[in-house]
Amino acid sequence: MRFAALGFALGVCWLQQQAALPGAMRLAVCLALAAIAGIGFSRRVSPVIGAGAMFIGFAALGFAWAAALAHLRLSDRLDAALEGRDVLVTGVIAGLPQTFERGVRFDFDVESPQTGVPRRIVLSSYGGFAPDDSQGVLPVRAGERWRFTVRLRRPHGGANPHGFDYEAWLLERGIRATGYVRMPSRRGADERAQVVPERLAARVPQYWLERLREAAREKIYRALPERPYAGVLIALAIGNQNAIGPEEWQLFARTGVSHLMSISGLHVTMVAGLFAMLVSWCWRRSESLSLALPAQKAAALAGFLAAFAYCLLSGFAVPAQRTLYMVGVVALALWLGRAASASRVLAAALFLVLVLDPWAVLSPGFWLSFAAVALIFYVGSARTVRPHWLAQWGRVQWAVTVGLAPLLLVLFQQVSLVSPIANALAIPLVSFVITPLALAGAVLPFDWPLALGHWILEILMAVLDWLAALPSAVWHQHAPVPWTVPLALVGIAWLLLPRGFPARALGAVLMLPLFAASPPGPKSGELWITVLDVGQGLAVLARTEKHALLYDTGPAFNAFADSGSRVILPYLRGEGIAALDALVVSHDDRDHSGGAGSVLEAMPVGVVWSSLSPDHALLAAPAWRAPCAAGRKWHWDGISFEFLHPRAEAPQGRAARANNQSCVLRIEAPGGRVLLTGDIERAAERELLRLAPALLPAEALIVPHHGSATSSTPEFVKQVAPRHAVFAVGYRNRFGHPREDVLARYREAGSELLRTDTGGAIRLRFAPGNLRVDAERERARRYWHES
Repeated sequence: MRFAALGFALGVCWLQQQAALPGAMRLAVCLALAAIAGIGFSRRVSPVIGAGAMFIGFAALGFAWAAALAHLRLSDRLDAALEGRDVLVTGVIAGLPQTFERGVRFDFDVESPQTGVPRRIVLSSYGGFAPDDSQGVLPVRAGERWRFTVRLRRPHGGANPHGFDYEAWLLERGIRATGYVRMPSRRGADERAQVVPERLAARVPQYWLERLREAAREKIYRALPERPYAGVLIALAIGNQNAIGPEEWQLFARTGVSHLMSISGLHVTMVAGLFAMLVSWCWRRSESLSLALPAQKAAALAGFLAAFAYCLLSGFAVPAQRTLYMVGVVALALWLGRAASASRVLAAALFLVLVLDPWAVLSPGFWLSFAAVALIFYVGSARTVRPHWLAQWGRVQWAVTVGLAPLLLVLFQQVSLVSPIANALAIPLVSFVITPLALAGAVLPFDWPLALGHWILEILMAVLDWLAALPSAVWHQHAPVPWTVPLALVGIAWLLLPRGFPARALGAVLMLPLFAASPPGPKSGELWITVLDVGQGLAVLARTEKHALLYDTGPAFNAFADSGSRVILPYLRGEGIAALDALVVSHDDRDHSGGAGSVLEAMPVGVVWSSLSPDHALLAAPAWRAPCAAGRKWHWDGISFEFLHPRAEAPQGRAARANNQSCVLRIEAPGGRVLLTGDIERAAERELLRLAPALLPAEALIVPHHGSATSSTPEFVKQVAPRHAVFAVGYRNRFGHPREDVLARYREAGSELLRTDTGGAIRLRFAPGNLRVDAERERARRYWHES
């Protein structure tokens, strides 16, 4: 079972790394290889050969199984002809609606026979329910049937190194399109095709569970109005992680307790154990029941059913699934009167999770969940003497903290150093006190368990706040170099061996490269330019051998998230950049300056150059500030930097517009030149052509104003004559950028057109006599990525 599960997991993981799904021939070969597993069932072969055959056969089977399900899921896709068009759909609100500052978002199961529309989509409603109510929120509830006019698009997210793969996340959830509800316009006559959103049925019987979860959420909110941590209790009771705010998630990440603040495996185990003990206690006191069915079997069945009910209530997240299957294997072993080893239980759970959801391997929670349980089993087995429970608890905390470090660095580039202390306090409180109170308060007709649970949670949060505020609460570093990860895993396994094994300290030596080996960077005389995929906005990182400059910071998405926190900081940390030597904010447009606050708050910045007004809030940051006036020059590591625009004199007319005041930065390296232009328009382009024509030619150009109709005049394009023209644009953006006539101008100039909406982050690496260009969607392409 162990080798079969590991082989199956390897096959599933290998499929999820493919740029394209295998065809029928490759699948047939895999199925033929899967037959090798039959050798492992024979008692005539040696155990080593049998284990190898099982591993290879099930690896091929896992690859073929995951590929078959992927083909099936990708076949349910949005017809490209329907993107951006009004589509009439009828269906059911399939999950808990989530309100946000501008409206409500919800999963929607499409029932109407609309050709080319996937079965499950995510919809957002912005504004009002009626034409005369632009500020209202669409009053949708789980399990209701509605008819909407919607505009849809295929799954698409940013593609950046060290970034979150939104498209993979949607694929795992079975969501094959996103969009928004179209509301009838007050103009009326122009919008005859639109239909007012209409509720067709208040209850659809098949969605009773989602209605139950929504009722539990509302009960908690009613019982704890305006209480700061009501969302945490909701997450613990019904698995609705969206109820927890961004600030709380940041606190949990810094203290290493994020795994506890939703339905975790520990919580499922607690519920199963509690019900098993209660049923066993009651069963043994009834002679007739004990004669009909042994108490051990009754307790095993009760524990599994309780765990199953809790998982249903939680939305069936991966950690809950894993624990449910483990509880099921143990319950089955008890029912059959057979002993089940810990490793077999874990292997069976791994196999079942991946059979039912082969995309689970794309989730960080999958790896952290199984790794944590494996570590607990590892340090708890092969001990000749049973230690004191307190010593065993400390050993487990040490093992989980050290053992998960490589995974946490690979996934998040950070490890909480205070997590052993935080978890030592939080695990018993959350799992055995707060979670039972949250569950009781959600289902019982009185509210005191919720009030008590919230009071205890407030005390816990105060302690976590204190731990998170410690200067060295979190270790940040670059993403580990790939070869150091398996070496560190071997070191961890050696380090955690039982006391008495020789040279256990050698394990710590094997872990050192994980922290010491740095990812590659530019050498002397080299210039690396990365145009990040921030949607409709701009963020460019320029690196030399020892310096880093960030030009613009992308858009702000809402009051709690922006490109700085979501895209730029993960990229900088993943690349091992702990501080910026300079930040350029080209001008005061939200799509260029929206992430600057997050960047300035999170890491040291040497100097901020901008065209912002002196009283702008961003210029209050503790960094040296200066205007990006034309003529300012400096050199880093053999690379020259110079601002070409704006001029120090006060502009007049159209030149005074914020776009035309954008900082224009020219960077020249031995391998070529790059021109960063912000949002300049015709007036600024004419000024550059008049005052600095000789400085405009460049091998690479960040196209002005995202390729709008107000920029990239023929004269400017001809003078710059870039080999590579980079368009920083959002997928299907509402401005229509880049314009087709602008694209045609660059094609006529002989430029290679590079776009962040189709290529993701664009990397240009200038070396003496050489310029290499690649796009993230090609470099790290996966079969689910839309081109």
